Amino acid sequence: MYQINALNPKDEGHHTRKRFGQNFLHDQRVIAKIVRSVNPRPGENVVEIGPGLAALTSPLIGECDALTVVELDRDLAAGLPGRVPHPERLTIIEADALKFDFMSLFQEGRPLRVVGNLPYNISTPLLFHLLEFGAKVKDMHFMLQKEVVDRITASPNTKEYGRLSVMIQYYCKPTFLFEVPPGSFNPPPKVTSAVFRLEPYDVKPIVAKNEKALARLVSHVFTQRRKTLRNSLKGMLAEDAFEKTGIDPMARPETLSMADFVALSDLVVA
Repeated sequence: MYQINALNPKDEGHHTRKRFGQNFLHDQRVIAKIVRSVNPRPGENVVEIGPGLAALTSPLIGECDALTVVELDRDLAAGLPGRVPHPERLTIIEADALKFDFMSLFQEGRPLRVVGNLPYNISTPLLFHLLEFGAKVKDMHFMLQKEVVDRITASPNTKEYGRLSVMIQYYCKPTFLFEVPPGSFNPPPKVTSAVFRLEPYDVKPIVAKNEKALARLVSHVFTQRRKTLRNSLKGMLAEDAFEKTGIDPMARPETLSMADFVALSDLVVA
């Protein structure tokens, strides 16, 4: 469980906090690559989650005329103005991103662009929390464990394909960008990381009649992924659901497309 933050060379003496699971990014090449991927521009509504010691914040704020950061660590938040080249452009919010109302940062005509080296131990609930504001978000660039990014971007008929793949891809277009090795951090985590992009759909390619039913069905079948659909969904679907959708009742969940999951969820018995 790691929270990856950026390490500013002049803050080498900062001690990481185990309760926040902090690992600080120090590889300047990786930092530059992240900033190039985000490609921030003046006039955009850019929000960074977990700025840490500001090594990513500093180049970001150099490209923006305003940057909002959400930082849980009170000591780190207090030191941020002294670590960036344009403190007058910086707005600091001391808050837990998992509970923060990102809608409060939305400005008409300026959708949010969210950047973050997310706390790995709360990454999944945080991603779903952010998706609640997806209609107001242009894109999101995050770093997580590579294995989690592989699951988010996975296609059907792969071992990585699961609940996270289906539900994230229902709301967003995900793109795997690049890997980040453990040596890019201080202290090095025990996992390889990866940077990826999420682009929430303005209009979803496929729309479920009941998104809660979709989420419930997807979660249910992937907790029993070795079972056939007929067995795992017994009692959840109308009797003629497989006949209506043309989906093989003997199939397993990792073989289904997004359209298949939506078609089945539309026939969930209330």
